[in-house]
Amino acid sequence: MPDVRIKKLNFSVEKQKSIPVIYKEIKINCGYRIDMMVENRGLLELKAIESITNVHIAQILTYRRFAYVTIGRLINFKLTRLKDGIKRFVI
Repeated sequence: MPDVRIKKLNFSVEKQKSIPVIYKEIKINCGYRIDMMVENRGLLELKAIESITNVHIAQILTYRRFAYVTIGRLINFKLTRLKDGIKRFVI
């Protein structure tokens, strides 16, 4: 699991972290769930799909905005070479 290696580096990791959605002073708890939040500064969204589409990109950009983090990574495990399935999103 990716979180085991991250924890060995003494980073705090939260799996399936709930993010509330706040719109015009209305708060909806557990509007979204991030696969992994690392050090409350970056998020990882893990997929096992044929290809990344605009929907997946919109998903991670939305998660990043609502979580107030600047770094997000979308990792697709279903490719032959893992490095081809890693996309980084930074503000």
